Amino acid sequence: MKHTLRFIFNLALVLVSLTATAQEKKKDTIIPRTERYGLRVGADLYKIARSIYDDDYKGFEITGDYRYSKRIYIAAEIGNENKTTDEPQLNFTTKGTYFKLGADYNMYENWLDMENMITIGARYGFSSFSQELNSYKIYNANPYFSDESGLVKTSKEFNGLSAHWLEIVAGVKAEIFNNVFLGFSLRLNYLLTDKQPEDFENLYIPGYNRTYDGKFGVGFNYTISYFIPLYKKQNQPKVEEDTKAVKK
Repeated sequence: MKHTLRFIFNLALVLVSLTATAQEKKKDTIIPRTERYGLRVGADLYKIARSIYDDDYKGFEITGDYRYSKRIYIAAEIGNENKTTDEPQLNFTTKGTYFKLGADYNMYENWLDMENMITIGARYGFSSFSQELNSYKIYNANPYFSDESGLVKTSKEFNGLSAHWLEIVAGVKAEIFNNVFLGFSLRLNYLLTDKQPEDFENLYIPGYNRTYDGKFGVGFNYTISYFIPLYKKQNQPKVEEDTKAVKK
């Protein structure tokens, strides 16, 4: 028993010594992490798919972001939409283009060479568009005494319309193949100002999506993108805590 206890004690001393040596060696030989910086370009898969299955919609969106620093990405989206909206009282078609510019902050701490993202950010959006009134219904106060539906077909177009808004964006991007990323984002929109037609409101704005009561709206995109590396930068790992532990 005495020899067994002595063996266990000596083994513990050896393990403690090896651990301390390994920590010291880790501190001396730690290598700065090399991270890639570049441009990521993609497209909104949802708008492409909707253009196929929805006869009343045609649109696309091209997305891009540039890695400005370790966690900050300059981001932009540009797109075009052609959508026919059928409301109980009117039917109209919206056509136009839009542009968004802003930045994202990556909150996710990647392991090794991973480049996944969990982001929160903001955008400024601008849209230039037109509205075409296809038909509308006249209010009938006595529907039981008339066979007329009140439907009036017309073709009145309003050009030179515009809108400005802000977006709060939360999203994720995951690398599914080498340099290929799949992403999803949710957007809360706040309409700053818009130029409206004379006879009705802008119920749909390209890039902003459907407008509701007040100035708030929501949106999302579902993207696939490709990362184009431009250069690499070394980021020195934090070793202060390990150094303090070794000194103690």
